Amino acid sequence: MTLTDLDSPQRRTGTTGTTGTDTGTDTHCPYCALQCAMRLEPADDGRLAVQPRDFPTNQGGLCQKGWTAAELLAVRDRITTPMVRDAGGELRAATWQEAYERIVTAVRAAQRADGPDAVAVFGGGGLTNEKAYSLGKFARVALGTALIDYNGRFCMSSAAAAGNRAFGLDRGLPFPLADLGGADAVLLVGSNPAETMPPMTRHLAGARQRGGLIVIDPRHSATAALTDDGAGLHLRPLPGTDVVLLLGLLHAVIAASGTDDDYLAARVEGWGAVAAAATCWWPELTQQATGVPADQIRRAAELLLAAAPHRGGAGAYVITGRGAEQHAHGTDTVTAAINLALALGLPGRVGSGYGCLTGQGNGQGGREHGQKCDQLPGYRSITDAQARAHVAKVWGVDPDAIPGPGRPAVELLDSLGRPGGPRVLFVHGANPAVSAPDAGTVRERLASLDLLVVADFVPSATARLADVVLPVPQWAEEDGTMTSLEGRILQRARATDPPDGVRDELVIWAQLAERLGAPVQFATDPIEVFAELGRASAGGRADYAGADHERVAREPVYWPCPDREHSGTPRMFLDRFATPSGRALAVVPSVVGVDDDLREGARTYLLTGRVLRQYQSGAQTARVAALGRPGEHRFAEVHPLTAHRIGVEDGTPVRITSARGSFVAPTRVTTAVRPDCVFVPFHGDGDNQFCNDLTNPATDPVSGMPEFKVCAVDVSPAEHGAGT
Repeated sequence: MTLTDLDSPQRRTGTTGTTGTDTGTDTHCPYCALQCAMRLEPADDGRLAVQPRDFPTNQGGLCQKGWTAAELLAVRDRITTPMVRDAGGELRAATWQEAYERIVTAVRAAQRADGPDAVAVFGGGGLTNEKAYSLGKFARVALGTALIDYNGRFCMSSAAAAGNRAFGLDRGLPFPLADLGGADAVLLVGSNPAETMPPMTRHLAGARQRGGLIVIDPRHSATAALTDDGAGLHLRPLPGTDVVLLLGLLHAVIAASGTDDDYLAARVEGWGAVAAAATCWWPELTQQATGVPADQIRRAAELLLAAAPHRGGAGAYVITGRGAEQHAHGTDTVTAAINLALALGLPGRVGSGYGCLTGQGNGQGGREHGQKCDQLPGYRSITDAQARAHVAKVWGVDPDAIPGPGRPAVELLDSLGRPGGPRVLFVHGANPAVSAPDAGTVRERLASLDLLVVADFVPSATARLADVVLPVPQWAEEDGTMTSLEGRILQRARATDPPDGVRDELVIWAQLAERLGAPVQFATDPIEVFAELGRASAGGRADYAGADHERVAREPVYWPCPDREHSGTPRMFLDRFATPSGRALAVVPSVVGVDDDLREGARTYLLTGRVLRQYQSGAQTARVAALGRPGEHRFAEVHPLTAHRIGVEDGTPVRITSARGSFVAPTRVTTAVRPDCVFVPFHGDGDNQFCNDLTNPATDPVSGMPEFKVCAVDVSPAEHGAGT
């Protein structure tokens, strides 16, 4: 796949209401955390046209999803009026007053019977900073519940946990993305940006030209294909063995006397134990455990060593993604990647480093300001007395009135409707009916609630289960800020008015808070909310106090930015890490097998992921005609040997069955997958089947991340036409 394939040159338009200006609006893409810069220009027919803008992350490029983003504004099934479920079980149009009365009555009844935690909130990594902050405040102040978490728990929580532990702070990329361009080597562990964030691959061109792009992925993805023809290496481990492979790479570095000993002595604690653990994993033993040839392991280590600054190289980066993190021991995998980076002296050095590719558009900001069950704004711990006192003062409440930690996403969703669990759930900016692991069970839990409230702009699978649906604006119809994968605070500018009948979430939460008797008022102006967010985050690890809407509109700001005179922090850890000692902490990772491993009757590993023209659950992109026909993204990649073994050909429907459910899809026979694997995209909102019905809800004990990326399945021929 070439970069031309990834960046379509077409100009796309979408029907809207009245546009904000006559000359266009500068904003950013509504999809991934790359947050490509674009301009929305009014056309003569009342539509908005997308044009890319030159910006350091996307360098004037957009992927097909970005080019077609304005078409989201014109989808035929746009929700423009509140809906409530009637006595016959059907959703019907309602007034806002009726919707609010249904919500308030159910919340009060549930909390009278079972206390504040009878109500829960599930948020999303696509909400603006202002809305992520306000949702956390709404949960804890207006509802008084501890039970709030969000779909970012499914995104990069393992990387966040490992980064916090090693560096004392979690920012996806603690350096500008453009820095990658000068590196001699880039190691991508479980990441496929060529399909998930295509313009990012431009920053890999330098490493490719120097033969230094290294991709770890069981599947020969579009990103792995960028290593072909001498551009680098593709290492294809057995699923679930990334920790062992990274330990093997570390062993090869140590055996070559390649560690940056001066850096380790000055800037790292715990190195001795990590080095001792790596001595067990010489390349030949690593080959036995992972299937990656020993000579490839040594060659990858040589490329990283040649690029390392202490060896005179131009720089190297170690980058992790969902493939490494979405495991029941994903924190250990990321820890092993961080250890490798520390051994080479990369973190906290200009031109080198460790980072994680955040997935959702505001996956970074969304977790910094209060949607996670254990955090308060500014990335503060909810159990820290000083943090509680600081935030309580900003909110105007007593610190003791702020609930303690709640439950991470998988545990929260599984508790819904059970004895002692929540009876009412608010869902904002998420689609857990499709995106959660063991999604069939999650849908059962959602259906068991007394009341499910969903705020959305299209009838997603979760919205279709709701008792109350609240219509909210889309990305081009709201003002606010987003925080990109590199910690850069960006302006999301309103370019058009939302349809009549739609209400902004900030207004919804303020009006519900008033009806619920909240002790304080909630601001509805995003400028005011962002200013309050700045005060609440001041002094925290994610400090936004020095940013405001006016400043961000002039020039995006990297956090931490503690005051107006501060220029922001594009590169972190240059002088010290954010740990108490100022030194990074190297931690010995555990080597643990797959939770749901191969066995009789389940002889194949299921791998899940995304494809180029779809995003997350597909609730948005599946409605854009230019991104493909309905169901086009539903397929099962199997190796030719697997196809021969089970007796299927290209296009033949296969049934994939796990301990939790089954899924039918047409076969794509390809050597892109290993013979012991089957790959299925998890986008499924437009279908009657959901790949995540099969996935394993086992979670990482540190991060709460579920094991999306691997489980044991049976693959067999399906009846022709079944499920297709």
